Amino acid sequence: MRIAMVSEHASPLAAISGEDAGGQNVHVAELATALAARGHEVVVHTRRTDGGLPDTVPLGPGVYVTHLRAGPAGPISKDELPRYMPEFARNLRAHWRTDRPDVVHAHFWMSGFAALRAAHGLDVPVLETFHALGTVKRRHQGAADTSPGERIPTERAVAHRCDLVVATSTDEREELGGWGVRPERVEVVPCGVDTERFTPGGPSAPRGDGPRLLSLGRLVQRKGIETVVRALAEIPGAELVIAGGADAERLWTQPEAVRLRMVAERMGVADRVRFLGCVPREEVPALLRSADVAVNVPWYEPFGISTVEAMSCGVPVVASRVGGHMDTVDHGRTGLLVPPRSPGRLAAAVRWVLSDDAARAAFAEAAAERARERYSWQEVARRTEECYLGAVARRRTAVPAPREADTAPVGTTALGGEK
Repeated sequence: MRIAMVSEHASPLAAISGEDAGGQNVHVAELATALAARGHEVVVHTRRTDGGLPDTVPLGPGVYVTHLRAGPAGPISKDELPRYMPEFARNLRAHWRTDRPDVVHAHFWMSGFAALRAAHGLDVPVLETFHALGTVKRRHQGAADTSPGERIPTERAVAHRCDLVVATSTDEREELGGWGVRPERVEVVPCGVDTERFTPGGPSAPRGDGPRLLSLGRLVQRKGIETVVRALAEIPGAELVIAGGADAERLWTQPEAVRLRMVAERMGVADRVRFLGCVPREEVPALLRSADVAVNVPWYEPFGISTVEAMSCGVPVVASRVGGHMDTVDHGRTGLLVPPRSPGRLAAAVRWVLSDDAARAAFAEAAAERARERYSWQEVARRTEECYLGAVARRRTAVPAPREADTAPVGTTALGGEK
């Protein structure tokens, strides 16, 4: 198959750093590569962020990244991108008119908007992976949510008009059901992990003699790192390593890093907290192996790639009982689930894991096995391929009931009109 992926703000070529780069970049790059390894041709369309970039860049065998103009050719926060999506859609459509794909897979809500508009009338199925839902973000962040006002109505339109939603967790599928999206129009396919790189065996980063906790992820408030810092006050002798955010030279220009350090000082644990900043991807497995427990307790989590990476390295996980964690972490077998924003409950869970060597070893073995069986990119690509084949077959053979998606793309007003 000729597969077109659309990832408007998260280029698979991007470094995994900064507030608007992270798990989606990894997901798109790894999924595209795994699909190409299954014999497909994959083109990833992303927004041009540098005028000096070539129009097309090879990512690997059978995978290419194309840069499409949408607004200034420079970095723009994703919350500022909606105004440029009609232009992105026009350029995407021009590309597909001359190089028509067999299937389109959009990533994130703005990509879904652009993909549906670009594919209108071309008889190409469009699948959507949201990676995060605006309704969930608004529910948990309230007034602190900086998402543009058009996000939620556009997401709902995309969910109802695409051929299939590829959700990353059963929790997301339930949320979509609350929007009235029919169950048969949603398939759950998780994110994945490179099980050949993230392995229990291999080098381990240097560490001290005391227990080590690791929090790996972006430095944004919703990731719940403050909860871990507060819990540390009730975990005597343990060291907390926080990996994520800007690189080490710029880390203390990042407000969230400064805020977390102040929390650590107020809690009297600053001497036991280490901030590493952004860690290069190739160094992450060794860092994970150096930990006794990986702690990931966000307020909400569409999937939680860092959690599965830890599991794949054979590291027990204590995670918040939210979103994708409820699928990935087998409570009491591969790790423990605790309520979000609950330092006391988190501290108790971590103390128990650290105190029981046999349980920790059993968690580690079961976690690695679960990651290999369920979350390898090869398995994720196989399941995604099934979604593509089903969508293509339905387009070719079915006589669907009339839907808005059959007669019109997402409307121009959804993102503020043509600009």
